Amino acid sequence: MNRYYKSLILLAAMLTVPGNTAPKNELKMDPDNPTCPAEPNWTSNEEMVLTPIKKNDTKILLAEGVVDIGLPDRLKKTLSDNPDITEIWLRSPGGHARAGNEAGRIIREQGGLMITRIPAGWSCFSACNFVFMGGRARIIEADGGFMVHMFTMTGDRNAINYSIEMGTDSTVELIGEVEQESALLATEDNDFLIRMGVSRKLLKDIMYKQKAVKTEGSDQSTRRCLTREEAIKYNVANVE
Repeated sequence: MNRYYKSLILLAAMLTVPGNTAPKNELKMDPDNPTCPAEPNWTSNEEMVLTPIKKNDTKILLAEGVVDIGLPDRLKKTLSDNPDITEIWLRSPGGHARAGNEAGRIIREQGGLMITRIPAGWSCFSACNFVFMGGRARIIEADGGFMVHMFTMTGDRNAINYSIEMGTDSTVELIGEVEQESALLATEDNDFLIRMGVSRKLLKDIMYKQKAVKTEGSDQSTRRCLTREEAIKYNVANVE
């Protein structure tokens, strides 16, 4: 990114309204995932709800809920209908991986100098990470959670069990499909990070080191919340 754009981004971030204040009570942490809160604040919305609001004369888009397959189209229309939106505030338990990537690209291409923010006490997990990274200026407030995991294409345990019951050929076929889809998604994620100006080391150092599912033993973690220092180091957050 050249100096001109970086200066504009920093100026926009300085002019924007402050987000939520940090929670007064210390967050209770998850014993299985000790870097993350025990009860992440990401709403129970089964699809992402987009709500434009005014705050101190600034137009903000609240983006709350599951990243569903229809999000990119709704986001594109909302930004088109509200060209004065300058910030997007995110909380989400994740969802459809490719929809998250596409939503992030829409923010970057259509949003101009858009700021994305994870306010204090809110959590942005999985596919939400990629929506967040679409902002040119990215802010994670104190106690805001950028929560990552190792993506998996085998979340449906019933499908796995059925495949095993069907025999070796069926299981081998399922494994082949999973490997192919995982490789394609990893390539897409890598390309996305490059385009968004985020360090690809985030994948190697953090995301790909997480367990996809719980295993036996003392380490039961499957999630990881970035520290403030890590968020800056990997350029996930580029405005302090």
